[in-house]
Amino acid sequence: MAEKRKYSKRHCKYCEAKVDFIDYKDVKSLKHSLSERFKIMPRRLTGNCKRHQEMVENAIKRARHIAIIPYIVSTRKAVDNPVDNIDNIYR
Repeated sequence: MAEKRKYSKRHCKYCEAKVDFIDYKDVKSLKHSLSERFKIMPRRLTGNCKRHQEMVENAIKRARHIAIIPYIVSTRKAVDNPVDNIDNIYR
């Protein structure tokens, strides 16, 4: 018989809010899916469903392409919250 989970199941915050489209220009909503080094966090950590995780990934990739979010951050300039210091990273 399978063992019970020792952790609580995460629920997709976008499904709870009934979001149909994730905008790439809304950096504050995308910051929850980025690590401190601006990497896209996986579904198992964010709790997003497959549909919304794909939308988040596409939005982040679009934001990176038009330079709203940087692709990488050097290890010397790693920050706690990547969205707070976006202007300082490019200097």
